[in-house]
Amino acid sequence: MTLKTAIASAALGAALLSTPAVAVEIEYWQYYFEGRVQAIDQLIEAFEAENPDITVKHTHFPYAQYRTKIAAAVMAGQGPDVVQLYYGWLPDFLKAGLLEPLPAETFDPATIDAEYFPIVKRMKVDGQYYGLPTAVRSLAMFYNKDLFTKAGLDPESPPATYEELVTAAKAIAEHDGSGNLLVAGITATPVAQDAHWWREVLIRQHGGAPYSDDGRTVTYDTPEGAAALHDYTDMFMVHDATEYGFMNESQASFAAQRAGILIDGSFRIGAVQAMEGLNWGVAPLPTQNGVSSNYASYWVNGITRGTEGEELEASLKFLEFITRPEAMQLWLEVVGELPARPSVALTEENLADPVYGPFLAGLDGAQTTEFVNESAQRQIWLDMIDRINIGGVSVEDSLAEAATAEQKLLDEFYAE
Repeated sequence: MTLKTAIASAALGAALLSTPAVAVEIEYWQYYFEGRVQAIDQLIEAFEAENPDITVKHTHFPYAQYRTKIAAAVMAGQGPDVVQLYYGWLPDFLKAGLLEPLPAETFDPATIDAEYFPIVKRMKVDGQYYGLPTAVRSLAMFYNKDLFTKAGLDPESPPATYEELVTAAKAIAEHDGSGNLLVAGITATPVAQDAHWWREVLIRQHGGAPYSDDGRTVTYDTPEGAAALHDYTDMFMVHDATEYGFMNESQASFAAQRAGILIDGSFRIGAVQAMEGLNWGVAPLPTQNGVSSNYASYWVNGITRGTEGEELEASLKFLEFITRPEAMQLWLEVVGELPARPSVALTEENLADPVYGPFLAGLDGAQTTEFVNESAQRQIWLDMIDRINIGGVSVEDSLAEAATAEQKLLDEFYAE
């Protein structure tokens, strides 16, 4: 029985019984993303049918406000009981004391270690988990089949290597008589997954690594890191296959059919499926030097500080419910993000799916960056690209400046 069928059955069963008085209400927060809102609403409906003495209030905010809203509310003793947060925020949230560890008797760390993808261990600190994901994400390559055909490329044979990616992007790119870009061969914008593609994919494909194994030392100011950064910036500085910042957002240019290739996360599947008139496909990230790599990330559900008594008991029940295998499969179907348990994700049917399959394949050996301040580290990347694109600074010099700034950030964090 699918979770959608279970929702209908549970609702019918609940309607046939006298509904008891509500004993407890808990609040769940997440940022606004249409597919996520739809998925959690379906899960809440099923959970409340199974637990008629608990109601779940679902609150969501625009992404730009979300992190600040959480911190302010929890510090004031208000806000959510169960909260969704980006894995890269964990160090800051722990430092601020915003999260409670998950009780081992309910969420056994050894069981989580065995049943979830290894990347989830980023949420484990001193033997305790502070959150669990329903889903994880990886990167793949969306591409516009009509633009491939128009450029004389085979739409059923997308680029498999970085060299083929450059060739395809240059062929797709269109300019007017004055040299203004009309159609980008590949997207490149500040609001994108580009930093992750460079950090965890391109650098590793050149034989480098972005950080030391313990995450405390920046290791990308190297010839390998510079080669990877050239791979990225050459698309708009040398090959003229795109413009950095073209149409502001990568998905906007892809939706408008003014970009041929979009490297993005599995969370983008639902949005791309909704783009009218778009003839598109998905392919694994291109390899380079015979090396494949990927970046995996995820959002987790945690219990906020101060949640106790009946609210804590209800919150733990809800957290257990939304991390069940059935919930993970529903999240895949509604949102497009990948189940956090291999047993759910890596089914024969899912792996054979032309859309899900490339993302699922990318989870094998994917890397997860250990952030100490995700927003500050992302800004260092943005500043690095701006120095090259606008300031005329060399790739090597801008890379060295970024490495110095990020190392200072890491040193300050670990010194505390």
